[in-house]
Amino acid sequence: MALTVDYRETIANRIQNDPAFARALLDEATSMLLNGKTEAARLLMRDLTHGLMGFEGLSKATGTPSKSLHRMLSKAGNPGMDALGAVF
Repeated sequence: MALTVDYRETIANRIQNDPAFARALLDEATSMLLNGKTEAARLLMRDLTHGLMGFEGLSKATGTPSKSLHRMLSKAGNPGMDALGAVF
C-alpha cells in the first residue's frame, strides 16, 4: 500500500516555504471573491490560514474567535463583509 500525504498538509508546507506561492493563492482567492466564487474563495483562504498562521494566530490578529473563523471559512460559511475584510 502506497503512503500518501493529505493535500492540505502538502499545501500548508508549500505556503510556508514559498512566499510567491502563498501570494499567488491570495491573489486567486481575491479574484474568486470579486467574481462571485465565494465558496471557493473561502476554502482557499482556509488553506492559506492553515499554512500561514493557523486559526489561533488569525484569531489574535483579527479579534475574531477561532471557532467563528473556522465556520466563516468553511464550505457552508456565510461571513459578513467586515469579518471577511479583516481576514483578507
